[in-house]
Amino acid sequence: MNFKDHLDTNPVFSRIGEVADELALETYIVGGYVRDILLKRPSKDIDFVCVGDGIKLAKSVAVKLGKAGKVTIFKNFGTASLRYKDFELEFVGARKESYQHNSRNPEVTPGTLKDDQLRRDFTINALAISLNKQTFGDLIEPFDGIRDLKRKMVRTPADPGITFSDDPLRMMRAIRFASQLSFDIAPDTFQGIIDNKERIRIVSQERITDELNKIIMSDPPSYGFKLLYHAGLLNIIFPELENLQGVDTINGQTHKDNFYHTLQVLDNTAERSNDLWLRWAAILHDIAKPATKRFDEKAGWTFHGHEDKGARMVPGLFRRMKLPMDERMHYVKKLVRLHLRPIALVKDHVTDTAIRRLLYEAGDDVEDLMTLCKADVTSKNDNRVRRYLNNFEKVERKMLKVEQKDHIRNFQPPISGEDIMEAFGIPPGRMVGEIKETIKEAILEGEIENDRDQAWAFMLKQGIKKGLRKVEENN
Repeated sequence: MNFKDHLDTNPVFSRIGEVADELALETYIVGGYVRDILLKRPSKDIDFVCVGDGIKLAKSVAVKLGKAGKVTIFKNFGTASLRYKDFELEFVGARKESYQHNSRNPEVTPGTLKDDQLRRDFTINALAISLNKQTFGDLIEPFDGIRDLKRKMVRTPADPGITFSDDPLRMMRAIRFASQLSFDIAPDTFQGIIDNKERIRIVSQERITDELNKIIMSDPPSYGFKLLYHAGLLNIIFPELENLQGVDTINGQTHKDNFYHTLQVLDNTAERSNDLWLRWAAILHDIAKPATKRFDEKAGWTFHGHEDKGARMVPGLFRRMKLPMDERMHYVKKLVRLHLRPIALVKDHVTDTAIRRLLYEAGDDVEDLMTLCKADVTSKNDNRVRRYLNNFEKVERKMLKVEQKDHIRNFQPPISGEDIMEAFGIPPGRMVGEIKETIKEAILEGEIENDRDQAWAFMLKQGIKKGLRKVEENN
């Protein structure tokens, strides 16, 4: 198989080939870019392997492309990278690798192209295309990577047990590629993951979470999580999620399997949004159900308060998993805490007061909250699903009406603490906070409109009730 026609569409390949011939270096495109050509997927990252000095090749290519001095060199790893137009070009010399049992950092020695292909994680990532003039465009694939692409299979070029023991992160990568590409994992490769699952403990949390986020962003994400579960990795890297799995029965009453429910909610969310953090909210929305599960003789199975407890769990989970401890964490925490509120509204008469409070607490994230709530409807009863979704639409129409009238979303009470202190001549303290909170509650309850004049008059009445007098009356 020859890829000359494809390479001719981008002159960078022929130029790199010219430099390689000048330096007498066997040079190849290798890895994901070759795979993506065959899968007809766009790719901007291109890896080049030469049998020799990869850094020397990168420097010479930079001169050829008019990018001299723009090479980033990673001397410890023997690699160099260069940005050219929209592409990120990375260069490395072909190598052999050997590993110590307590580390996933290899000892590296120079090797042949086949040595370099053999060290790669999967056959579909071990494909190489020659750039030298005599063999320009020729495909080199010693491990049947083309066959694995055609049958949609993730398989290791070397023994799976050795591959995953040497670098346990490859277990996460195998599942990530399967999830992203909708591929199967070869039986012996998957067994290698099962056999080596405990080795994942030597991998840094940051690298694990990076792969997990890529699984979450795949389509559908549930496939990757099911693979993690059946491989035994999920219990190690995310036990709180696996704890949702299972169904209990007492007196003939059962509850749904909250693990598979959560995966369905995640898939439903993924159909509606590409936002990583909204997908994380879907994953965590029922995370506290195991801790709050109770059986009541009359009510059956209950999970009272799981939304509040779940929200309290979010910071600890984010911290342990090395996820960002910033507004993204607070966003997920908010959605977990509020995810039952719209559902409660559809069961009762929708009052303006309830809508105001939801708008106030959700703020700019109210649309995402409603997306999550719709995704949370996973009943197999189509009529029930339609009824809930229709009711959610009713709530959304009411939200729009109330927001247009009252401007509640992210509102700040029109009377500040400084206004209260100045009006009554009092210092900062508990009294100021109480009056300010009373004004906010009055607006949310609909006693007064979100209007400064109405709020000012209301403030004066509250101050009088508390024994305060306006400043001008004191003079």
